[in-house]
Amino acid sequence: MLAYTYTGPGRFGLLEKPKPVLLDPRDAIVRVSLASICTSDLHIKHGSVPRAVSGVTVGHELVGVVEQAGAAVTAVAPGDRVAVNVETFCGQCFFCRQGYVNNCTDPDGGWALGCRIDGGLAEYVRVPHADQGLTPIPAGVSDRQALFAGDLLATGFWAARISEITPADTVLLIGAGPTGLCTLECVLLKQPQRVIVCEKDPARRRSVRLHYPHVLTVGPEHAAAFVRANSPHGGADRVIEAAGGPATFQLAWQCARPNAIVTVVALYSEPQLLPLPQMYGKNLTFKTGGVDGCDCPEILGLIAAGRLNTLPLITHTYPLCQVDAAFELFENRRDGVIKVAVTP
Repeated sequence: MLAYTYTGPGRFGLLEKPKPVLLDPRDAIVRVSLASICTSDLHIKHGSVPRAVSGVTVGHELVGVVEQAGAAVTAVAPGDRVAVNVETFCGQCFFCRQGYVNNCTDPDGGWALGCRIDGGLAEYVRVPHADQGLTPIPAGVSDRQALFAGDLLATGFWAARISEITPADTVLLIGAGPTGLCTLECVLLKQPQRVIVCEKDPARRRSVRLHYPHVLTVGPEHAAAFVRANSPHGGADRVIEAAGGPATFQLAWQCARPNAIVTVVALYSEPQLLPLPQMYGKNLTFKTGGVDGCDCPEILGLIAAGRLNTLPLITHTYPLCQVDAAFELFENRRDGVIKVAVTP
């Protein structure tokens, strides 16, 4: 089968690999029907994910059809259409029982697919812990509607949940890329009093205003003053940083009011400075880390109910045999790209 493979720092290649087989009774083999490219794949390419294994098939945003299920798998069966979770987790260890599935202690736990074990930019993928790692797609929900349920929407849903948003809050969301837009969808479920999106790209700000006319937008150069002017307590009550740059990291805490929650969901390429002397007295709570992707059933239910819609994010579609061109487009942000769907 064809599989897009991390062959070393700065290099991906489309290679022929054997079709995966069941290695454990809890595994399932999924025939990929649709996949996507994530910014995290680019982080692997550029060496920002030290645990990524050379020779691994990349890709962790995908949906497909169960082709085989191990003897211990009970939640899905061959023929089921499924969304694949970005994380594979045992469901039994201390961290899984607390809902911290990103920190699953199983050797295949946490973010393994497309990083430490072969992922989904391929024709088939083996999914460990299939009872937790696969979620049946409801009838009436298309592959394209479900494509981001296991990663981007899971990240946005988690970010909105841990930010403890209330109806009285002003929420500042930094970044209107794919992660930011999925997070915006999930923030709006909480019905805060006001949402402000900070984004440097004017085209992306226009897109936010088009699809979410009640959401305020601002560029980073004016963000601090704009947030103060549109917040009753000198800054945002909740800040979610989904952009992932040094300037946006600093902007996040600067735009927060005293005693606010700052949630960082971005993945950075380098260490960030936490300027504690300047921050002293703001009494901020920071929440950060990898997504705990255990909300896929609820997310898919919200999609089926029409309360989450990420179809506008898919701006381009490529076949797997042209995945190099798809990555080049996505990495260089050409032609208004937001997300690229990849068909096998």
